[in-house]
Amino acid sequence: MKSRIFTVPNELTFLRLAFLPVFIIAIQYDRYLWALGILVAGGLSDALDGWLARSLNQKTALGAYLDPIADKLLMSSSYFVLALKGKIGWWLAILVLGRDVLLLVACAVILLTVGYRPFPPSIWGKLTTFFEIVLVVLVLVMAIWNHLGLSVAREMCGYLVAVLVITSGLHYSIVVSRQLHAGQ
Repeated sequence: MKSRIFTVPNELTFLRLAFLPVFIIAIQYDRYLWALGILVAGGLSDALDGWLARSLNQKTALGAYLDPIADKLLMSSSYFVLALKGKIGWWLAILVLGRDVLLLVACAVILLTVGYRPFPPSIWGKLTTFFEIVLVVLVLVMAIWNHLGLSVAREMCGYLVAVLVITSGLHYSIVVSRQLHAGQ
């Protein structure tokens, strides 16, 4: 990996981070169409920066850390602010945020006790992230256009996210335990 900072992919990630406060403000002031547009633009820029990093050979250590941080900040802040607005239940927001805190603590513990270890996302983590995003999109679309079919889909997706958050959290706990055991 190169050590350059200002590569095109990294600049796209910085741009995503810069739009995070605008996204939160849009939701806070009931500008759900703006929030949805920012979320979609963020998703497209996330895909684009990954593709550019690979195709232009501009993978960097900073990008490897910053990209998932930007993604987690967007999802965590989405759940927090949507819970504040009463669009998502606090119980679900707490589950999602709690899992994210668990992952951060687990990574820190592994790093401090056994040194750097790769901590790639599992299929459970990827499924959880995918459905977390789907739920946020459904909530924003419903805030713009309230439709009974969307309400049912949002409700079902919320429960699916809860099950996946718990499942992936347990899975990561097992992985962390094994890595800590292997490092001693």
